[in-house]
Amino acid sequence: MDQLVSIVTPIFNKEKVIEETIQSVLNQTYTNWELLLVNDASSDNSSNLVKKFVEQDERIKYSEFSSNKGAAEARNYGSKMAKGEYIAFLDADDLWHKTKLEIQIQALNEKNIDVCFGSYEMVDSKSNPLNIKVHTLPVLTYNKLLKANYIGNLTGIYNCKNLGKIYTKDLKKRQDWLLWIEALKRSQKPAHGISETIAYYRKSDNSLSSNKVNLIKHNFNVYRKGLRFNFVKSCFYLLLFFYEHFFVKSRLIKSIA
Repeated sequence: MDQLVSIVTPIFNKEKVIEETIQSVLNQTYTNWELLLVNDASSDNSSNLVKKFVEQDERIKYSEFSSNKGAAEARNYGSKMAKGEYIAFLDADDLWHKTKLEIQIQALNEKNIDVCFGSYEMVDSKSNPLNIKVHTLPVLTYNKLLKANYIGNLTGIYNCKNLGKIYTKDLKKRQDWLLWIEALKRSQKPAHGISETIAYYRKSDNSLSSNKVNLIKHNFNVYRKGLRFNFVKSCFYLLLFFYEHFFVKSRLIKSIA
């Protein structure tokens, strides 16, 4: 297991949490990685905090935009710079369990697959556990993923040597879902889900799921603009999405005793 993993992290005004995020990568038991930090024109102290890590570890690379371009463009820029056989994503306010990469690289090799993801837990703004775990599916097919986003972006990893680099669409939300849909389409193999917790998602009060109007709009755009389905097909899949999201996927979100 000596393949290089490229980790793409877009940053926008995350001075309060970015150090902890980077440290979770430094703590990885799998050490053959490069961390590609892309600063999307932050106006806070994120830049200075990040640069000290760059000076201390040559595996950490840093780029910055002169103007804000959005998370999609930042992820795409990081992916263009990636040199690894695998590409993974970690947003600037999320965290990885120390064995995340080791477990996934082993699974990708042993199962001869191209995409792997896993379960994650939620934490608050101060990294305190919220005692909520989003469980993964053991196997995820392309058709299943079309109905709802089952891959937490902070847990996903794909083999870009086999699939080529995949760039996110320029949509306001849900670009990550489109990326994983494209990955499974190219792979023509199911993704493998890791049941144990491999990452920690920092939940914010203004999350997309808390706004039902945005939920409709952004998910419709995935089908209509992202996948270029016609209007009728987009509406049909939006109905499938709501059933899957509220009556199937919701069962995977459980309290931790």
